[in-house]
Amino acid sequence: MVHISLAMSRPTSIHPGERRAPEIVAERREISVPVKGARVEGDLVVPSGARGLVVFAHGSGSSRHSPRNRYVAEVLQRGKLATLLLDLLTREEEAIDARTAHLRFDIELLAERLVSAIEWARRDPSTRELRLGFFGASTGGGAALVAAALRPDAVAAVVSRGGRPDLAGNALPVVRAPTLLIVGGDDVPVLELHREAIARMRNEVHLEVIVGATHLFEEPGALEEVGRLAREFLTAKLGGIASPS
Repeated sequence: MVHISLAMSRPTSIHPGERRAPEIVAERREISVPVKGARVEGDLVVPSGARGLVVFAHGSGSSRHSPRNRYVAEVLQRGKLATLLLDLLTREEEAIDARTAHLRFDIELLAERLVSAIEWARRDPSTRELRLGFFGASTGGGAALVAAALRPDAVAAVVSRGGRPDLAGNALPVVRAPTLLIVGGDDVPVLELHREAIARMRNEVHLEVIVGATHLFEEPGALEEVGRLAREFLTAKLGGIASPS
């Protein structure tokens, strides 16, 4: 079941004197997830009354410090969703990848790290009762889909921003989690890869094309639209109704 729609990005502006959004009441801590022979680091935020947990899968040389994903994470937190921004590579691996750009395309490795994050979340008292979803970006989008195929019992939803679902390969027809794919309308090569990937998928898939946006969603209003779409989809699939910002 595939739904395709166009989402118009709308610039947002903050006027002088406008009130800032209230501080989110939440548990915040740095965590360490054990993986094969190493550990990876993450930033966990669990808002009061959290309805679900979203694990972020970064890609293409990014990290948990990505300003775009941190923005989306805050939007989700205001919708009462816990977030785990996770480095999928160790510091040593990041140094190697900075030279070779090889590990960021090792989808099997990245997916294994996401499965380790699922196992960690199921043991931690703050998150073990929460339904879990993924938010992937770039190559992390492909890794999130592979991890969802590996753990259909644990992954309730997947969102991808400018992702590479094509890199999920033979896992695509196996994914069962409802999936939202967000891509920029001017990101033509990646948009075509999305359409090819969707043709192989058998689950509930929604494609949202943000008109005028490019790969990094740097245009006015584009990233805000990503946050809105992701929050509405994830709150619906993980249990709850989106709260206003």
